[in-house]
Amino acid sequence: MQNKPQMVEAVMFFKEHGVCKQMLYPEFEALLDGVVNMPEFADQQMRMVYVVINPRLLVKAAVFFYLDFDEDGRPDSGWNIPLQHLADRAGRGPDLGAGPIRLACRSQCAVSWHQMHLWDPNLTPGQNDLVRLRDAVKGNQLGLLIEDDSTQVVQAERLQMAPEDKWYAPDPAKEVAEQLAQKMDQEHRAKTAQLIKQQRLRIASLTQQHEEELARLKLAGEEQGKRQQAQLQELQQALRQQQELNARLKAQLTEQAQNYQHSREQLTQQLRALERHGRTEGDILRAQLEAELQAKITAAVAQYKEQVAIRDVELAYRNEQDIQQQAEIERLKRERDAIASQSGDQVLERLARLGVVFVAYHPGAGHLTIALQDIARYQDNPMAYVAAKCFVTEAQYRQWLAHYQQPTCEALLAGGERCAMPIERVDTPSRFVLGESNCCSRHKASARLQGVN
Repeated sequence: MQNKPQMVEAVMFFKEHGVCKQMLYPEFEALLDGVVNMPEFADQQMRMVYVVINPRLLVKAAVFFYLDFDEDGRPDSGWNIPLQHLADRAGRGPDLGAGPIRLACRSQCAVSWHQMHLWDPNLTPGQNDLVRLRDAVKGNQLGLLIEDDSTQVVQAERLQMAPEDKWYAPDPAKEVAEQLAQKMDQEHRAKTAQLIKQQRLRIASLTQQHEEELARLKLAGEEQGKRQQAQLQELQQALRQQQELNARLKAQLTEQAQNYQHSREQLTQQLRALERHGRTEGDILRAQLEAELQAKITAAVAQYKEQVAIRDVELAYRNEQDIQQQAEIERLKRERDAIASQSGDQVLERLARLGVVFVAYHPGAGHLTIALQDIARYQDNPMAYVAAKCFVTEAQYRQWLAHYQQPTCEALLAGGERCAMPIERVDTPSRFVLGESNCCSRHKASARLQGVN
């Protein structure tokens, strides 16, 4: 009994240059159940596509999703995206040969809470992921049964004879021209519709990127406002302290003036007593005492006036700084209010209570899920946070990142310049070894040791 071709579900694994692995959906379910592992994808976040293929090897539906693998090549045990449900409810996408496909991706998802676990295909000419997916399905590496497209014989009962006035064939050239024009028009319409679908998908992706950038700017503005507010509070506290110091100095000056006044009264009394014993000696002593007292009072008043003047200058400078800081805070508040009408921390807490998870992408670590309590630590030092997630130090992660962004030999030649020979890129920070992974075979540390031996 011959098997009849039917719709097939499959899963495609994507890397930078296209599809790297294919499997049928039952095999993928066995992978999720832990029956088999994939050590080649250990400690990676893979981009994958769930596809529905018709008997003519044409794509009917596609769901672009992420799947994390641990260091042993086992898939994430908490992964539970309903691929078939998303494919059934997906919106219309480009035409890949069998009419517009049902497409579910990050910018076009029927279930919003699964959006963060999906990714958008690259639609750049020459690197179009949809074209790569179509070509991979056409290659039929899965060995699917293909529907026979041979011409079927029409039964004699269904044949109809044309009237005698139409027995003679029309002008062949005109008929061919009409068919060619109709075919070109259909092809043009199909290409135009596909281009419009691709542009809509790209616009949706750019819109989402713009919203993420706006949220990032909003968070940065709120943080800057908080820093300015803290500086203003510090200046206000310093101003209060200065005012208190000035008040204490004025109180001391008043008290000393009173003491001098009391001393003067005592001296006056003494002078009057001396006058009774001798006018001449009393006049001399009184003149001396008044001169000394006046000199002391003048010196003390001058000293305290100088201190008060210095404090007044400092107080005026503090007031000027306070006015400037207040103006800067008002400007930042207006900018913050223009970005959003509510606090970023409140928004983050509300989103966290709604089950939203914050995800950031870093090379080597992929898409990291950041808990709300780790947001501050991540903002203080993203490199250290990512390095900890990759089980390496921050310095080792930075060395690996420089190698990842430019995989060339970093050894120095005799002239002092870099070797710059292209080398194989190490995709995992924990496997990066300084002096080995970032050098070509001629400059590796192991090669130099062998040469010395």
